Formats: sequence, structure tokens, C-alpha cells
Amino acid sequence: QVQLEESGGGLVQPGGSLTLSCAAGGSIDSQNVMSWYRLAPGKQREMVAGMTAGGTISYADSVLGRFTSSRDNAKNTVYLHMNKLSPEDTAVYYCNVAFLVLGQTQRYWGQGPQVTVSA
Repeated sequence: QVQLEESGGGLVQPGGSLTLSCAAGGSIDSQNVMSWYRLAPGKQREMVAGMTAGGTISYADSVLGRFTSSRDNAKNTVYLHMNKLSPEDTAVYYCNVAFLVLGQTQRYWGQGPQVTVSA
């Protein structure tokens, strides 16, 4: 069983910053990918950032240069540092961890804190 506990959502003004964290607990393979997704009203789910255990990171074009992701492998924790936030970043942000078990990809999701960017 895998549990993901997210924290750090809330209300922030345009141009502000916010950091989300996601701690994974349970039986997790060390070779995993931890990612952030977001879902905004009326839009499709978008992968914001993904990071392998080895540190390879990819970002969505919409957040490149504004968001950075980091992780602490010893704590199985991933962070999303969001800067220069705009109202278009308002969404529910979900943490995801994925890894292989007997050749099959297992995916687990966090509860999804709300991030609201508004004056």
C-alpha cells in the first residue's frame, strides 16, 4: 500500500509564490517517477513537472522558467516550487508516484490541494 500526503496549497496573489510538498509512504520502488499534475475547471489534466529518482526533470511549457521541482529521495518527498503565479495557474494540484511492479506500472495519487491565484 502506498500513501501520498500533500501539503502547501492555498490562496496567493498574482505574482506570488507557493511551494507544494508530497511525501510518499509505504512500499515504493526506489526506481520511481514522482510527478505533479494539475486540473483546472474546464481544462484537461496537465502534467506540470515530472522527476525521476535519478534527478531527470521535465516541465510543461506553461510553467517552464517559473516552476521548479525538487525531491528528497531519503524522505520519498517531492516539492513543487511555484513562482510568478498567475490566475491561469489556479487548479487542483495532484502528486503522482509511478513505478514498475512485475513489469506493470503502478500509479498512486495524492489528494490534490487547491491552489488559487487571485487578487
